[in-house]
Amino acid sequence: MRSEFEVAFNEITELRSLPREVVLEALQTALVSAYRRDANASAAQRVDVMIDPNTGRARIFVEKEVVESVENPNTEVTLEKARYYDPESNLGDMVMVQVEGTTKKFGRIAAQTAKQVILQKIREAERNALFEEYVEREGDLVTGTVQSVNASMITLSLGRAEGVMPRNQQIPGERYKPYDKVRVYVAEVKRTNRGPQIIVSRSHRNMLRRLLEYEVPEIFNGQVEIKNIAREAGYRSKVAVAALQEGIDPVGACVGMRGIRIQNIVKELHDEKIDVIEWSANQEEFIAKALSPARVKGVYLEDDLVSGRTAVVIVPDDQLSLAIGREGQNARLAAKLTGWRIDIKSVTEAVREAQNRPNQPEFVELRRQYPEMVEEIYRIMEKKEAGRTVLPEEYDLLGKFADLIERRMLEKREAARQARLAEINAVKATLPQSMFELPISALDLPDEIMAALQPLENVGEVMWRFLIDENHLRHLVADLPSDALVIVQSALDRVVLPEAPPPPVEAPPAVEEKAAKVPQAAVVKQDEAMVGAFADEQETEAETPAPLPVAAPRTVEMLQPEAAFDVDDDYEFAIDPKTGKKDKKKKKERQQRRQLVFDEESGKVVAKRRRKGSRVRGEWDDNEFEE
Repeated sequence: MRSEFEVAFNEITELRSLPREVVLEALQTALVSAYRRDANASAAQRVDVMIDPNTGRARIFVEKEVVESVENPNTEVTLEKARYYDPESNLGDMVMVQVEGTTKKFGRIAAQTAKQVILQKIREAERNALFEEYVEREGDLVTGTVQSVNASMITLSLGRAEGVMPRNQQIPGERYKPYDKVRVYVAEVKRTNRGPQIIVSRSHRNMLRRLLEYEVPEIFNGQVEIKNIAREAGYRSKVAVAALQEGIDPVGACVGMRGIRIQNIVKELHDEKIDVIEWSANQEEFIAKALSPARVKGVYLEDDLVSGRTAVVIVPDDQLSLAIGREGQNARLAAKLTGWRIDIKSVTEAVREAQNRPNQPEFVELRRQYPEMVEEIYRIMEKKEAGRTVLPEEYDLLGKFADLIERRMLEKREAARQARLAEINAVKATLPQSMFELPISALDLPDEIMAALQPLENVGEVMWRFLIDENHLRHLVADLPSDALVIVQSALDRVVLPEAPPPPVEAPPAVEEKAAKVPQAAVVKQDEAMVGAFADEQETEAETPAPLPVAAPRTVEMLQPEAAFDVDDDYEFAIDPKTGKKDKKKKKERQQRRQLVFDEESGKVVAKRRRKGSRVRGEWDDNEFEE
């Protein structure tokens, strides 16, 4: 016969759909909390609980210190009793000892604490179990019951959990009432403190994918593959499918006999129109099919380096509105499905554009090669503008001419693209390859500039655009301050040319700026000459070096005394023998009586002295020369 504990234990596990181990762990945690509350035990004291799942008997073990005399029975135990649980224990050891009386001695507060802990642990385990259950069903379809409806969202009951469907995930025009059964797509499952938050959707494009998998066995078995889906919920959807097995019609498999399969999906999605298109590796053919039910005359693909991939589509005049669709819906869905930007033109519009540019090289070439066709085209266009009836064969001729002109323009654009690619590759070849491996994040840029340049992916892409495509960079940072490009240029300079260490500080030159402006050769010769000419007036005790030999007599630019001897210290000091004090004499007074000249006979620069004023002979002493 089963005990009451076992019956209650099994009831909880079945009602809450929880594993037995989780409920047992919750009971053990509750008993530990109850004991700590009842005995006022500290958090540092170890407490363990063991529960017999069959009988429900609980045993509590508490860590205590082995002492000779017990003063606090909650933390201490005698050696004799300790060795009953651990025969090798000694005084001072810590031993796990069973508490006597277990839960019978618990008071009302401890029992209430145990109850709260059990409920809390079970709720937490239940929330975790719900999260694990529905996170695995993320991306799948579930059926829920509408509980409440308000302006912002709809609450659905999914059984043990609740899901919310925000307004942007609802199908426009669809009305919901309480207790309605609704099939929804599990878009996202989030973990929160109040349990898992399950966000469901009916407008997600993957809901259409799941419905096709359920309704079409060939898709579920992998014989037909869904390549892409473009959907505007509640209005229209386009699905591109491809057969992975020979002999299977992918479109027919999805539509079903008499359209029964696709009609079931249409009813589930509130009468949403669904176009099933066969996928093709030929992009021109795929784009033409994506614009169905409109008929297409020609598709011309252009992969521009700046504007991206563009497909120019020519359609008959009576198919133009059908190809564009209501408010551009058909063209917009076709662009999403194929990944190309689609530009739709009628045949008449394409021919009129060519006529408005008669000097265009492509039109001139066509006029030279097909003069009769061009004349007939002019006649048909005049007839159409006059409002007269245009025959079908004349429309065919217009379509043929539009095809010829568009293909020649496409060849011209492709040639320009190849030339541009060659220019870009040439510039890239001059840049270090390591720059193309360096991410944009390596640049020291503000966050807003970093986000604007993120499409370029690496530093090398930024560098070559600075060289030959700066307009593209200006377009990327158009919403940023005007100095954004200057900041980017500075960051590139720091990456390419890192800051070098400062050069060593050299000693200042001995002469001043005036002497530094003199040619170096003249200064060297004049310095050597001055050393010889004024050797008797040098104040230093160092030995004067011999002057360098001169190869041949040459004209030397003479220095004025003020320029040759204009140094920082304009004075020299001499000791007066009578007073013993320093006598300050100006050097300039001495320099005014001397002048440097070049002696052609000796090939040296000498100093010529001026005679004193007391002498009666000539102003200059021709016999007194000093080398």
